[in-house]
Amino acid sequence: MQQILNFILKNSTRLLFLLLLVTSLTLTIQSHSYHRSQMVNSANAVTGSIYEEVNEVHSYFGLRDQNDKLAKENAYLRKLLFNKKDSSSTLLKDSVKGYDKLEVLQSKVINNSYNKTENYLTLNSGAIKGIKPDMGVISSEGIVGVIEKVSPRYATVISVLNLKSKINAKVKRTNHFGSLIWKAKNAGYAQLIEIPRLATVKKGDTIVTGGRSTIFPENIPVGIIDRIYMDTETNYYTLDVRLFTDMTNLNHVYIIKNKEAAEINKLEAETIKKDE
Repeated sequence: MQQILNFILKNSTRLLFLLLLVTSLTLTIQSHSYHRSQMVNSANAVTGSIYEEVNEVHSYFGLRDQNDKLAKENAYLRKLLFNKKDSSSTLLKDSVKGYDKLEVLQSKVINNSYNKTENYLTLNSGAIKGIKPDMGVISSEGIVGVIEKVSPRYATVISVLNLKSKINAKVKRTNHFGSLIWKAKNAGYAQLIEIPRLATVKKGDTIVTGGRSTIFPENIPVGIIDRIYMDTETNYYTLDVRLFTDMTNLNHVYIIKNKEAAEINKLEAETIKKDE
């Protein structure tokens, strides 16, 4: 207490000056509308700046939630797109069961390899969410791979950057089909093999999924032709395809569930067994 009194006595002149200054400013602002408005505007500007900074901080920490919401919304939109019969607005509906043929499930990549000869991804979705082996996985740009194994809450994916990967694909412009494989040379490229010599393919042509399996629907983007050369062993074209999906930078992905896959696979298996 004594120290406070000593401080006041020692600085009495300065404190008196500050008191008189604040009093005069207050009286001036209260008695003049212009000064009052300027004071209010200044206070509003400072407050607005503070609110803006606080809002930016909240927005930053809310990005994860927003990204998750956008991913779920994209999954729904892709479901509508993949269930279209053609460019019209009619959806492929089962007239008896009343559901769409394809379902799109959103998931997140929690592990991803791309510098090995057999690369895999791990997703944070599993059997609890209806994920099963042999379901196709795509990104917002194009194909990613195929589900291989599933646990209750997780799933592993055979990446397109895997020597074991083999996906039906075609040249969009000419409709010639082949198999998309990876020769373990570059993480940005895959190879479309078994394209017949009569195909008039050219550099820059778009490659899409062929739709000749229950894994991927037709016309999902794959990449563009970067190089064309003749396979001397098979006498077919081999096409170097620059992938649309950046396989080194994956976060949200989409799993395609074909609700008719089990029925189709069972029928085909029975047919093959009968022929044998």
